[in-house]
Formats: sequence, structure tokens, C-alpha cells
Amino acid sequence: MSTSRFAIAVGRAQGSDPGRRHESPVFAGGAAEDTTAGSWPFRRHVTPSGPAPPPRIRLRGLHRAFPAGQTSGTRLVLTQATYQLQRWLDWLAANPNVTVLGDFSAASPAQAREAFAQRGPWARIAVDAVPATAADAAQDADPSDPFDPLRAAFDHGTAEDRWRHSRRLGYDYPSHPALHLAHASACVELQRVDEAHAAVEQARTLAPDWEAVHFELGKLWLRSDDTERAAAAFAEAGRLMPSFAAAFGNLGAALGELDRQDEALEALKQALRFDPFGHAILNNIGAVARDLGRLDEAEAAFRQALTHAPHFVFAHYNLGHTCFLQGRFADARDAYEAGLAADPQPGARQRCRAGLAHAASGDRARAAAYFEQALAESDDDTRMELVNESAAVLEALTQMPGADAPGLKRLIALLEEQLS
Repeated sequence: MSTSRFAIAVGRAQGSDPGRRHESPVFAGGAAEDTTAGSWPFRRHVTPSGPAPPPRIRLRGLHRAFPAGQTSGTRLVLTQATYQLQRWLDWLAANPNVTVLGDFSAASPAQAREAFAQRGPWARIAVDAVPATAADAAQDADPSDPFDPLRAAFDHGTAEDRWRHSRRLGYDYPSHPALHLAHASACVELQRVDEAHAAVEQARTLAPDWEAVHFELGKLWLRSDDTERAAAAFAEAGRLMPSFAAAFGNLGAALGELDRQDEALEALKQALRFDPFGHAILNNIGAVARDLGRLDEAEAAFRQALTHAPHFVFAHYNLGHTCFLQGRFADARDAYEAGLAADPQPGARQRCRAGLAHAASGDRARAAAYFEQALAESDDDTRMELVNESAAVLEALTQMPGADAPGLKRLIALLEEQLS
């Protein structure tokens, strides 16, 4: 039977095991072809080419492949493990009887967390935590690698460093589309949006069939509030790489903004196939299902998201709203309370909705406290919007069988006093 495998050994932090190397069992038995991963973000092709791949491939220094020093809103897709490792898994699916063995240092805690959380392709990769020598964990700068200064700039430099190095290397290696994507990412950080578009277009001219180019183009169109073009770019990225979870996740979100909910749900479910523990994807699936009136499906998605990320506040709030729409007010109250407890900066709207859940479940005093707190921290326009929205919901609740209409009316009067 044909088999292929991708396994990762996660070494302990540098210096934690100064003695001899302890091999993971997946590394035992026979020689492997060695390759390094530090230049992945600056190359288009990272997997072997040719008709006869080696039976065992060892990837050295994976912690150098995923520099993480960028802002969360502009992080280059080429520096993300969930994309690069998925490319390897796709390659392995077409190359049976190949084993890929990678290693990275647990001195890179963000990568270790991502691996053990089984995000994206990590769910299908064996992770074996083993001790490592200081030499294994070091693997820092390589003076012979022309891209090492750019890698370092993405890892611990400034946006200006990334912009300067990517521009210079783009001049030195004009036919490398990945360098133009790196430059576009740095331009976005510096609000040079036109320059970023030019860099992505240059990459697209060089590599029109590379999914990463269309993904970065979609991100740029989102920044320009052109959701239609963004959706088209993410759709093209997904067409080129059907396992590209981030592309389908972004496509689903964009289609949701365009009120194309059925298409959005289809895209999000495709994302979930390749990122089964993706709590943000599950949250978006729930939101779209709720918009479609499929409340049971929405609730299931939010609850599944919370099993993977118990402190994900948006899923708590969305679950609360969904339970409220189902008339399960105590469950809605509990979900909102959990969200407020997990939220470091709860907003006025969420406090008002928690107040509505308390009012509907019979605790008028708690509801009044939430309303007063929410409206006290709101500006005039927001206060009017929240009062009108909350009063309309309370009025609807007075019409329900068994409702405490006088108590709800008093809450409405309390709210309306805020507008006088």
C-alpha cells in the first residue's frame, strides 16, 4: 500500500539539552536528503521537482521559514506555516512512499503553539516533541544566503527594514515573484497602497498561476474596500489551490459582506475541510447560517468553535444572539456573560444585548445595570441607535405569552430617558 508522511520534531529551547542529541523515532533508519527551509518565504517553489523524488526528505530549521515579526493585519502569506506546509501535504498526496521529516526549535513559541493547536495542515502532521542540542536550536543567520537579511527583517526588523530589503532584492532578482509579494506586504505596513498594488501586479505578471499572488491581491482589494474584486481574487486563489484554507476563509467572509450567503457558506465549508479546528472559520459559518435562518446549524458551529477556542469572545456573543433568536433567553444570557468575562474591552452594543438577554430571562435589575453602563460610555449617535434598537426588542418581548409587560415597559422608559 502506498503511504506518505509528514512529521515534525519540536526541539526544546536552545541550551535546554546540552548533552547528546535524542532522535525522534521518525528520524531513525536510513539517510535522508537534507534541505533548509529558511528561504521559503522568498521562493515560489518549495517542494522538489522532477519525476523521482527522494524517499526521505529532512527539512532543517523550519523555525527560520516562518518569521513572525509582522503586524497581524499585514502578515505575508508566504511566511505562514498553514500555507507553506499545506503545499507540502499536497505534494505528498501526489508522491506516495515519500516521508518528510522536519524540525524546528521550541525557542520559537508561536510556531510551537500553532503546531500543538493543530491549526490548518498541522492537524494532519505528526508532531513529536524531543530534546535538541544547542546546535539544533541555533541555525540563525546564514551569511551565504542573500535573502537572510530580508528574513531577519520579517522576523525582528521594522516595516522600514522590510521595505528597504525587499525593494533592493526585487531589483537584484527581478524575476522572483515572491520578492515582489514581500515588498507589497512591507508597503502595506507603511500605507504605500499604490506601491503595493504595483508590486503585486509585477508578481502576477511573472506568476499568473500562483495562488499566493491572488491571495495577496485579494487582501489589497479589501484594504481598498473593493469587496467584489477581493472576492474574485480569493476565488482564483482557491481555484488554483483547492486546499488553501485561508483563501476560502477570506472568500467566504467577502461573499458574506456581499450578501451572497449561500456561496459564502460553501466557501467556508471548503476552508473547514482543510482547517478542521479553525475557530474563526467556524464562527463565520455560524454567522452565515444564522443569516440564512438556519439557527440550529449556526448554534452548532458556534459551540464547535468554542470547543477549540474557549475564550473566543465573538463566538460567545454570536452564540448568545443565536440563542436569543431561538427564544432560549437563559442560554443567551449565559453566552453573553461568558463573552463579557472573556472580552478585555467589551463594547456598549454587547452590554446592551446582554441586558436584553437578562431582561428576557427575568432579571430586570441586571438588565438596567447593563443598559446604564453601555449608554454612559456611548457617544450621542451610538446612544440613540442602541436605545432605539433595545427599546424595539423590549417592546416585542412584551407581546410574548407570560411576559412581564409592566417590568419591560419600565426598562423601555429607562432607556428613553437617556434621549431626553
